[in-house]
Amino acid sequence: MMLLGRTIFEKFGWRKAALVTPTMIGVTGAAFFALQLFAPVFAPIAASLGTTPLMMAVLVGAAQNILSKSSKYSLFDPCKEMAYIPLDQDSKTKGKAAVD
Repeated sequence: MMLLGRTIFEKFGWRKAALVTPTMIGVTGAAFFALQLFAPVFAPIAASLGTTPLMMAVLVGAAQNILSKSSKYSLFDPCKEMAYIPLDQDSKTKGKAAVD
């Protein structure tokens, strides 16, 4: 993710780069809870893969943790810092104090 961050900023812009993290958390979170709530529906699929819906949920949860942290550190945090660039020094100081 760190290697692609600059390319994502240049190609898609600040707004879309900032939306990657919440979108990723939402999609993987929905998959995680779907595997929990609708386990009987996913049981045949899991059985064909040689596992259980619970194990699939664990793998999706692990992927969510890894992907959300990597996108937060490589995209969301730089976007947050870039928001302060056009501000004057006083606004930067007050804004940083409020956010941090």
